[in-house]
Amino acid sequence: MEQLPDIAPFKLRLDELDAQMSAPDFYQNPRKAADVSREQQKLKALIDDHIAFEKTGLEITEAQTLVKDPAADPDLKELAAAELPELERKRTQLRETVLESMIPPDPSDSRNTVMEIRAGTGGDEASLFAGDLFRMYTRYAENRGWRVQPMSSSGTERGGYKEVIFLITGQDVYRQLKFESGVHRVQRIPVTEANGRIHTSTVTVAVLPEAEEVDIHIDPQELEITVSRASGPGGQGVNTTDSAVQILHKPTGLIVQCADERSQLKNKARAMTVLRSRLLKLKEDEEREKYAEHRRSQIGTGGRSERIRTYNFPQNRLTDHRIGLTLYSLPQVMEGDIDEIITALQRVDFEEKFARLTGKEYTGPSATRGGADDED
Repeated sequence: MEQLPDIAPFKLRLDELDAQMSAPDFYQNPRKAADVSREQQKLKALIDDHIAFEKTGLEITEAQTLVKDPAADPDLKELAAAELPELERKRTQLRETVLESMIPPDPSDSRNTVMEIRAGTGGDEASLFAGDLFRMYTRYAENRGWRVQPMSSSGTERGGYKEVIFLITGQDVYRQLKFESGVHRVQRIPVTEANGRIHTSTVTVAVLPEAEEVDIHIDPQELEITVSRASGPGGQGVNTTDSAVQILHKPTGLIVQCADERSQLKNKARAMTVLRSRLLKLKEDEEREKYAEHRRSQIGTGGRSERIRTYNFPQNRLTDHRIGLTLYSLPQVMEGDIDEIITALQRVDFEEKFARLTGKEYTGPSATRGGADDED
């Protein structure tokens, strides 16, 4: 029978949490108390499931011994043989539940998310597709009851976006959207194409966990903040005040601009939110490079050089190159119906972590970074 990783470290951690919860001043910090309580409950459930797994293993051994015993009562042997399939199924299920609980969660999974969509190669068509993706993610967020708050945008005359940045708030937003980072490729006939030729364009998507001030310390001396007149649509109030804000973070060279609001203070606050999220993502990526496994994970971190997905409109086909997923439902996808894609990506990510935890080689969908070309 396949065994599980050592449960001792988890029991030790549970004892530590129990000791914290029994301290007289435990509830003086409600936020920390809530975090500790949630972790304690999860660990207790893990250990209970581990105990059930071991117990089921003993029941299987006893039943197998009884079936093989030539001196055993025939009726008991028949009963034991009939129970074995259900016991095996229960043990397999418990094993997967325990292993899933042992996999450490991404600490950013529960965070709100800043999404940045930028037109890549393809001119006007890339800008229009950037707008299509913005609408797709907005619809998806609305269907889940999340709130979408525009942060910054740069529109085009044809109604697309050179760049659009927005904040999505809700439950487990980053967990659902973190695998959307990367290069999205579109193949279709542009509205400006007179000869009916299919064009290929690209759009980059960055998904950043929202950072709080306690996560990232920014020294004001390291910032260069400039203000200017906002331009573009928005009315006379926008165009006649120095409301646009640009922030340069000198140590990293990161630049954030925000001009959507009439208030300079609001634009500065939004720009700082985006800057903190970019710095947190940069910090997390550096930690992964320093401490993570030698090869990147199956899904990856969504680097901007990756082409992760192709939207082929003439053939009504979507292909996610990282996991070899192909769907023929582009109209529904562009309306925000992307649950099937996200669930498949999460499943592959779990299966790879599952394999690492059990010391096995992952043999799931191919995940060559950048992905293979779909058949055109």
